[in-house]
Amino acid sequence: MATFTVRGKNIEITPSLREYVEKRVGKVTKYFDSVGDIKVLLTVSKGRHIVEVTVPIPGGILLRGEESTMDMYTSIDLVVEKLERQIHKQKTKLARRLRSGQFKTEELKSSPMPDVHDESDTYKVVKTKHFIVKPMDVQEAIMEMNLLNHNFFVFRDAETEAVNVVYRRDDGNYGLIESDN
Repeated sequence: MATFTVRGKNIEITPSLREYVEKRVGKVTKYFDSVGDIKVLLTVSKGRHIVEVTVPIPGGILLRGEESTMDMYTSIDLVVEKLERQIHKQKTKLARRLRSGQFKTEELKSSPMPDVHDESDTYKVVKTKHFIVKPMDVQEAIMEMNLLNHNFFVFRDAETEAVNVVYRRDDGNYGLIESDN
């Protein structure tokens, strides 16, 4: 039986909510012989109901999922689906990394997941876009990103000619990804 640590931020964890979390998130334990303490953080922020789940698996594996919707129960359901997709997608890696018997591959066969790519699958590119990367400094790139109302902007550094990316962080600040050219 898995142990759960369910915490709430700006929300009261009622017994029925805790029971729902344990029932739904507990589904991922059927794939493994043992799991560590499952941590679940339920947050309400600006009308969004955010669920963060961390499932430690013996052998140094960490499953993690986060979902955000306008309904807490929907967020819980979606994060469980995300964790199960991770398990199905990584099944061969998990089976190799965990000692024999710890990972229950028969559970995967009995519960097929749609739209899951195996490691041998190739990814299909359905659209290609071309654009000119203009030379500018970081401040100009941030201004351009804000004018276009995008979350990131690709630009060529005016001094070094390197292609870089500026992006808007969740905390409202900006980040810069520099290439090593």
